[in-house]
Amino acid sequence: MTTIAVPYAAPLGSQQLEEEATQPKKLSMVVFSGDMDKALAAFVIATGAAASGAQVTMFFTFWGLKLVQRGKLAGRSLFGRMMGAMNRGGVEAVGPSRFNFLGVGRWLFKRMMKSHNVSSLAELRQMAADLGVRMIACQMSMDVMEIPREDLIPEVADVVGVATFIEQAQQSQTTLFI
Repeated sequence: MTTIAVPYAAPLGSQQLEEEATQPKKLSMVVFSGDMDKALAAFVIATGAAASGAQVTMFFTFWGLKLVQRGKLAGRSLFGRMMGAMNRGGVEAVGPSRFNFLGVGRWLFKRMMKSHNVSSLAELRQMAADLGVRMIACQMSMDVMEIPREDLIPEVADVVGVATFIEQAQQSQTTLFI
C-alpha cells in the first residue's frame, strides 16, 4: 500500500479574506462561437454577472465576431467576400448550433423564446452594453476575416490583440470560453 502525503493548506487569514472581499469581482469571456444558442448563453451570463456587480469583459474572436458586426457583407479579396457572403454578420443572421434547417430552426427558436418572454439576442446585447459590459474584438481575427472596424457596432470599446485580453483575464476571478 502506498501512502501519499498531502501538503497542509493553511486557512485563509482574516486580512486575506478582507482583501478579497474589497476587490471587484471580474469576469472575462472569450466569445468564439457565432451560434445563436451559445451567443445567448454568453450574453445571459455576461448580463447576469454585470447586474450582480461584476466587471465583465467579452472578447469576440473568429465566428463570435458575427455578434458584434452590423450585418454588412465584409471582405476585400475574393476569398474575403466569399467568407462574408457565407458568414454574414449581425445578431439577426445567426442560427442555432443544431437543427437550423436552412433558417427554419432560427425562426422557430426565436418564436419559442418570444412565447416564453426571453429577451432576443439583440436585446441581450444592448442590455449588456447598458450594464457596462466591456465588449472588445480580436484584431487578428478581424484581419484574417477581412472585417473592417467600421463594420462593428459602436458598443465595441476596442479592437485588441490576444495579449491585451490575456492581461485582462489574468486579473479576473473567472474566465469562460464560449
